[in-house]
Amino acid sequence: MSTDTAATATASTPAEQPGSTVAPGMRKNGKQWHQPKRPFRPHAGLTSYAKRAEERKQLAAIKSKEKEMKDEKEAERKQRIQAIKDRRQKKEEKERYEMLAQKMHHKRVERLRRREKRNKLLNS
Repeated sequence: MSTDTAATATASTPAEQPGSTVAPGMRKNGKQWHQPKRPFRPHAGLTSYAKRAEERKQLAAIKSKEKEMKDEKEAERKQRIQAIKDRRQKKEEKERYEMLAQKMHHKRVERLRRREKRNKLLNS
């Protein structure tokens, strides 16, 4: 029984358990606020060409999707702006014809409107 309890007592200490990390002591240079340095491994960050090419391909796909979304949003914005401009132009034209209608006969105003419409179609 005594050997069984002794085995469990020694295995329960944190330093002896596999996979547990022991907290390091005080740094010798006194700079405890710095992260502990890791050993220099020059080949640790290298990846294969196939993996880099795959990452580039994914990045290009993401960028193209972002560009497509931005273009779509910009087109929508321009469409809204154009609708506002058209509405304002129609309103100004209507007000102008109302002012003309106050000064002259409504048949003459309609004749001018048709003539201007023909000119717009010819000019554009």
